[in-house]
Amino acid sequence: MRSYRHRWLPLVAAVALAVSIFAPMRGAVAQSKTLKIGVLLPLSGPFEALGAYTREGLELYLKEHHNMMGGRPVQVIYGDDTNNPAVGLTQLRKLVEQDHVDVLFGPVAANVGAASVPFVNQNKIAMIWPIVCDDELTRHPSEYIIRTGWVCSQTTHVLGDYAYKTLGYRKVATIGYDFNFGWQSIQGFADVFMTDGGKITKEIWTPIVTTDFSPYLSAIPRDVDAVMCSFSGNPAINFMKQYRQFGLKMPLICQGNATDESTLAAEGQAAVGIVTALQYSPQLPGTANRGFVARYKKAFGHIPGYYGEGGYVGAEFLDKGLTALHGDTSDPIALIKAIRAATVNDAPRGPIKIDDYGAPIQNVYIRKVKDDNGTPVNDVIRTYSNVSEFWTWTPQQYLARPAYNRGSPPCNGC
Repeated sequence: MRSYRHRWLPLVAAVALAVSIFAPMRGAVAQSKTLKIGVLLPLSGPFEALGAYTREGLELYLKEHHNMMGGRPVQVIYGDDTNNPAVGLTQLRKLVEQDHVDVLFGPVAANVGAASVPFVNQNKIAMIWPIVCDDELTRHPSEYIIRTGWVCSQTTHVLGDYAYKTLGYRKVATIGYDFNFGWQSIQGFADVFMTDGGKITKEIWTPIVTTDFSPYLSAIPRDVDAVMCSFSGNPAINFMKQYRQFGLKMPLICQGNATDESTLAAEGQAAVGIVTALQYSPQLPGTANRGFVARYKKAFGHIPGYYGEGGYVGAEFLDKGLTALHGDTSDPIALIKAIRAATVNDAPRGPIKIDDYGAPIQNVYIRKVKDDNGTPVNDVIRTYSNVSEFWTWTPQQYLARPAYNRGSPPCNGC
């Protein structure tokens, strides 16, 4: 028996040596395999500019990192959702079932994002939301999705507080999109503003693609201290120009997308004086942002807005998660956990960490559009540091309260 056992020892040693040599090689082969990222964005239609800026942010990050993430070469495959949930689902099916992407990135609109959740859960694929902000993901979380941009009501909580405590407004009318992004951003403002002591005297909801705002502008009461708006893309351009043409004198305070750099030049002088809240402005001081703005402008011929910065930072979080897993995407839940564990301390917008609900804790900036020698810019006038999606409530207190929707919370002065 003893001699028999010894005859096998050289063979056992050889097998062990082979395993030790080839195991890392298998890992290297898996790591070097091309990483396919399926990117869902509105690349046509009234929100085309928003998708274009997000794409630029992603592509700038890849260019600066030699088209590598987590040690793997990257192939980006785009799907155009046209800002339509049904079209978005069709594009998601193509990306996953035909293109066999490893991870999903996007979209822009909250309604497209909300529609993607059941598909992502069913297909068990990791998805990064660099822009889309749907609040409901906090109340109904997915193990496969993470938000690296924001939560829809996160910045308007800040705006509501600033409007009451700093601007001194007591009566405000609101106007915004009649879908989940509009509801959540408007109601986040209204909730904090009313909690502080203000009154919302009128709520007006408009179709997602509105070109003629005159019926809605006619309905705005003239005896309010200000009008709070929530629009983006072409609707934001149309709203601001028509608001001025209508001769309305009440100050505008808006959700920050309304004056994003993707549309600000087209809004022109109609945007000057508008106060907004958002997690980014290219006017932010600091080395990280100044360098980012310079590199972005060199690459694309114009400065970034929140969409461009969001695409860039979303890519950075994805890269950090992939790096922690050595490029392995076989377990999408593990990838989301790795991204959640990451922090970005030198993002253009400032430091970012992810909370237990898969949403960023970050600075929110009060901005005012000013005329800089004929060019409107989002000048930063105040910083609220380390803002949570829950504002000043604890997560338990916040989640025990009714979710924001078209009629919640009810306006207290209508």
